[in-house]
Formats: sequence, structure tokens, C-alpha cells
Amino acid sequence: MSGRTRIRSCPERTCVGCRERAAKNELLRIVAIEGACVPDPRGTLPGRGAYVHPVPVCLDQAVRRKAFPRALRVPGPLDVMALRQYVEQAQGC
Repeated sequence: MSGRTRIRSCPERTCVGCRERAAKNELLRIVAIEGACVPDPRGTLPGRGAYVHPVPVCLDQAVRRKAFPRALRVPGPLDVMALRQYVEQAQGC
């Protein structure tokens, strides 16, 4: 036997806000496009991605810690208005 299990495990990612690991399908992928953080719910946009729980608390923590520019490897601050609107709409706030 090769030691591999037959059960296919779900890939995990780390939330840049709370730093907790979660299944990839529980997190929202974020990409940087023209100086702004853009939500990528389907995970198909090109470029480096960062993951965050789609809740305002984790989003606020990531912004406060300046985690998006660091995780996405871009210089300077990023605009998070589109991302904030998406998260608030998803939460029904």
C-alpha cells in the first residue's frame, strides 16, 4: 500500500483575519485588482489570492492588521469597499 487514504480530504486555507484554518469552501477568496480587494466567490479570477471568512469581524481584523497587502504581496494600502459591500450583502446586514 502507498499509505494514501481513499477518502479525499477537503483542502484547508487560513483566514487572514482571524488566522484560523478552515475548509476552502467556507472561506471567501480575495484578489487584488488595480489597487482594490475584489471578492472572488467562484475562485476563478487570475492572480494571487488570500482567504477570509465572509463575516464583518474577520474582515475588520484583516484590515486593521493590514493583512491584505501582505498576503497578496502588493505595495501600499488596498481599497476594501467592494469587499465590505459584498460581505455585508452576503450577511444580510
